[in-house]
Amino acid sequence: MKMKKYIAQTMPEAMKKVKNDLGDDAVVVSSKVIYTKGFLGLFKKKQFEVLAGVDAVEVADTRPDLDVFEKQRDFEEKYALSQQNEAIQKQLNELKKMIKQTSVQQTVNHIPAIIHPIYMHLQKQELNEELITEICDELFDIVRNEPATTYEQLLMHAQESMYKKLSKYPMGGVNFERKFVNILGPTGVGKTTTIAKIAARAVLEKKKKVAFITTDTYRIGAIEQLKTYANLLHAPVEVVYTKEDYERAIKQFSGHDLVLIDTAGRNYKEAKFIADLEELIDTKQNVQNYLVLALTAKQLDMAMIIEQFSTFDIQQVIFTKMDETNTIGSMVNLMVKYNKGLAYYTDGQEVPENIEEGSVSKLVELIFQGVES
Repeated sequence: MKMKKYIAQTMPEAMKKVKNDLGDDAVVVSSKVIYTKGFLGLFKKKQFEVLAGVDAVEVADTRPDLDVFEKQRDFEEKYALSQQNEAIQKQLNELKKMIKQTSVQQTVNHIPAIIHPIYMHLQKQELNEELITEICDELFDIVRNEPATTYEQLLMHAQESMYKKLSKYPMGGVNFERKFVNILGPTGVGKTTTIAKIAARAVLEKKKKVAFITTDTYRIGAIEQLKTYANLLHAPVEVVYTKEDYERAIKQFSGHDLVLIDTAGRNYKEAKFIADLEELIDTKQNVQNYLVLALTAKQLDMAMIIEQFSTFDIQQVIFTKMDETNTIGSMVNLMVKYNKGLAYYTDGQEVPENIEEGSVSKLVELIFQGVES
């Protein structure tokens, strides 16, 4: 590209110079306003500087300007380098993609046929590749050392291996050791409905005295929904707007067996909402904190929410909307990555039916559900 700089009193005048000099195929690379000093250094004059160029055109310049040529050469070198870097980056991205695809294919090709259905099922569940590799390596060693091993035996070993890996995480829901339970999480994950399910189980099955507190004053519908559930369960509910309201409600319900606190659903990717929540409610003194996440969300987004709540004492997660997805690998991946247990998972809107307490055996069953047998 042939480059040249033009200076004129007005932009139209500068563009006219570009067109007359370089033709209709010229391209304006940059333009800016400059100021030059007038008589005796006074009275600044406004001018326009335009850097233009044209491809594959030799333009005669009867008034050579070495400074322009130097800048032109630097620009051309930087432009060529940027184009080269862009091409290299594109090739690297394509190469990475090819290597990943090849790696997966090579892994599949090297897996004994008897293990292949298990490997493909775990892949379909979108489990972390490292976890899949660990389990399949164990199966490979069994096949190599005991060639007579049946597929059913390998499948059982894979389930036992998964069971051992998940057994170190706390499982199960409310145990009534702490009467105050905070239900935390972003908007749209089903916190209020989940609270109703937990409360209904406590009242109907455990015969416990339950109360509700809600800080979700941003959505009128959420308050009305919780009040509806509270009326059905003959449980009191308090709406709190301030720290003082919250502390008053806590004292009011001190005689109850279980107090479920419905926190506001916000975009907790923003740290300021986390800070607001910490200022309003007690998350550390004699409380149990559950973080609610929807399995329909992207794993990366759920991971970000968990990290935003890292200052909270959250040992277990509640996963909702299991009935709206075909894979649960993200649940296991997040539990393993962040060392969190499973309190509950929900698979529908019915209260109190569509909720299950987390257990290792049930989770392993869900992971291997539908595997070829």
